[in-house]
Parts: sequence; structure tokens; C-alpha cells
Amino acid sequence: MGEVAQARLRAFSIGFGGLQTWSVAAQFAINWNWPDEVIKPLASIIRRRNEAALETLAPESMVTLLTIRFDGSIEPREPVHIKDIKGRLFRVYPGDVVFSKIDVRNGAIGLAPDDIECMCVTSEFPVYSVDFQKTDSGYVKLLFRTVAFKRLLNSMISGASGRKRIQPTQLEGVKVPIPALPIQQKIVAHWEAALTKANDLLAQADQLPGKLENQVLGELGLKKKKRKTMPKVMVTNWAELTKWNQRSTYLLGQAPDLGKGIYPVVNGRECIAEVKHGCSASPSSKPTTLKVLKLSAVTSGHFLPSEAKFIADKKQFRENFDLIKGDILMCRTNGTLAYVGRPAILEKDYPELIFPDKLMRVRCKANILPEYLEYILSSSIARPQLEANARTAVGNHAIGNEDVFNVELPLPPISVQNILIKIVQEARSDIQHAKGEALSLQRNAEQEIEKMILGTRPVEVH
Repeated sequence: MGEVAQARLRAFSIGFGGLQTWSVAAQFAINWNWPDEVIKPLASIIRRRNEAALETLAPESMVTLLTIRFDGSIEPREPVHIKDIKGRLFRVYPGDVVFSKIDVRNGAIGLAPDDIECMCVTSEFPVYSVDFQKTDSGYVKLLFRTVAFKRLLNSMISGASGRKRIQPTQLEGVKVPIPALPIQQKIVAHWEAALTKANDLLAQADQLPGKLENQVLGELGLKKKKRKTMPKVMVTNWAELTKWNQRSTYLLGQAPDLGKGIYPVVNGRECIAEVKHGCSASPSSKPTTLKVLKLSAVTSGHFLPSEAKFIADKKQFRENFDLIKGDILMCRTNGTLAYVGRPAILEKDYPELIFPDKLMRVRCKANILPEYLEYILSSSIARPQLEANARTAVGNHAIGNEDVFNVELPLPPISVQNILIKIVQEARSDIQHAKGEALSLQRNAEQEIEKMILGTRPVEVH
């Protein structure tokens, strides 16, 4: 019959006696491919816990409120005094099921973490203890994440438009497969094995940028310094104090000693032809034939041309703020220092795009390849210089044109730059491949788990 019975029917009939909710969606049901005795209401493994916090905790107690994400994860907020919270709070214990009445249909249901004391939620978040004699906690988490379970919940929504809720009695009545514990544990083990492989690949991918930088620096005759935590007290020679600022002095101390390299050191002015701020005009509320990039188009370190909004199509905009192959875009100002000055290179012309004032466009002279400059600007050679020179105002960090022109960097011959670019491109390709393989493993595992829980894929227990 498929995963959801009658999911695509335009019309169907149902006896009035079987109509429990006046909703078309509510009449749909999951075709679990399990024996009838395995399909049980959630109430068979969970029990409502309605423990008011003030009945068991002193007024001066510190409590931790919880945030439930749409992926089922539950995160703690900063602890607060219970007396400072308006409204009633209810206790949550490690391993309890907690869900949001409003957002449970989006996936906001999960198990409370084991390492937090005095967890609490408001009445909008029903709490249940779990009978772990009958079910595995990992299985419960996986069950809640399935597409089938979310479809069931979406068929149960009720209430006024915009504030539709699923009530506790509705959730308790949801029928789901509760197979024998060994089968549940086998499903969990299958997921954890796939997740371990995916995480191993991601860990390998995370190590590759550092290995790449060490290789590039080695080709330049340089060594990367180990990044240390900024000390509370720091001593430095007066001659080394380039700015009356401890953070700047510390950051500059993290950069490689360029004087020990095998190639001449230049500043940006000797190899950068232009650093230009973007267009300050406001976006258009109506569609046009020209778009202006959003800040998010470059903050990831990769150019994302889809991150753009419409803007009035004017000749001066196209002439002054055009984008061509080899341009490097950098974030000029941001509340997060790590985003400021982070480069993204354009691999082709974009005639229907311009860049905004919060970005700056960098164009190279003939003695430096854009791909080489883009890598240097993202490396430990230039990052400490850019971060050290960033100014702070109203919670934002910012750099200017001169900060880019003043960056010092090694400048090998074009032939050597080409060799380094090839090394960088191959390493980045390996990184993307590892991340893609990890994502594929996780997606395949999610599909397999869905089938196992639906009962359409056999679970062998030896």
C-alpha cells in the first residue's frame, strides 16, 4: 500500500462513527508493515509527568529552561532563578520526552539530555517519562525523526489559524511500532554505525584545511604558528607594539614570520590593482533585470550567487559595481569577526549581479593570480593582519580599503603560484568529496531507518 495510506486521493468516504476529528488530513493513517501486536499507542511506553517545579524546588533554586529544535535536539538555556520566571514551570528529568504543542509537527519533540540538573519547561511543553523496560531511548529518538511520524502529527493539528496545537492526549494516542527490544537495538546500532562512518569522514575533512595550509606554507618556506589562547597578561617589546591594543598585538603574533620565507614579501599595493566598496542603493521591492548580492553571498567563504535581491537597473550601477571572473569579494563589516575580510572568488562573469556596500571588491595586478591571493587572504598569513586591524563600533567589526592594501604577503613567481593553486584546488576537492560522502551516508542511513521503522525493510537479529 505504500508508506501513507490514501495520501494522494482527491476524495474518499468514511463512516460518521469513525470520524474523530473534523479534518481531511486527520483521516490519513500510516500503513505500518508490522503485525498488529507490535503497533501500540505511545501511551504504552510513555506516561505524562505533570510535576510543578515549585512543589519540589525551593524559590531560590536555579533552573535550566530548554529549547527544542526542529531536528529533535534539546538544548539548555542559561540557568535562571525559578522565582524570576513568570508562569508555572514543570520539571523535566533526564531521558524524559518533551514536545512543543505548536511545533511538534515540525519535529520539535525529543529526549531530555542526561547531563543537566533541574530542567524545566512551561505548560506549552508536555513532559513524559519513558518506560525503558519496553523501549530503547535511541529507538524513540529515531522514531520521532521519521517522515512517517511527522506526517501523522501533521494530520492531528487543531486550533485557531496560526496557533495550531497537538494536545497531549492526541500524542498519547498515536499508534507506532514498538517491536521487541533486540529489534529496536538493532535499528539503533545500524544508525549509529552509519553515523560513526559519516562523522569519521567529517573529522578527516576538518583536518584537511590545516594540512593544506602547512603544505602551502612549506612551499613558501614558512611555518604555521600554533594558535594559543590570548593571555590575561602579556609582555611584548615596545618595538613590536604596532597598535595600542592587546588583541591586535596578540593576533599579529599568531602570523607566520614572513621574513623567514624564500620569496619576497610585498604589501597589497604592490599586487592589488583595486579595492572598492559596493553599491549603497536600497534593494527594489519589485522584480527587475538586475540583482544586488546579500552579505550571506560571501560570508561562508564560497561565492553564492543565489543570495541576492532585486535592485533598480541603472547604467552607473552596472559600470561601477560589475562582477567579473577573478574578482574577489570580501565582507567589509559584520558582527562576527571571523566573517570580516573572508574572501570568496568568482569563477565566471556575472553580468546581472552587483555587490552591496557591506562588501568590497578586490582586483589583482598582473603579478599575482586571483586564486593565489584568495587563498592567502583566507590563510594564517593574512587573517591575523585583517582581524588585528578590524575596528569595532556599535557591536560590528569593520575593515577598510587600506587594511587590504596594507596586508603583507609572500609573492612567488606566477609559475610557483600556479603550482600552489593546483595544490589548493586538489585539497579543496578532497574536502568537498569527504563532506559529500558523509552527507550521502547520513541520508542513506535515514532512508534505511525509515524503512526499518515502517517495517518495509527486514531487521535481522542474530
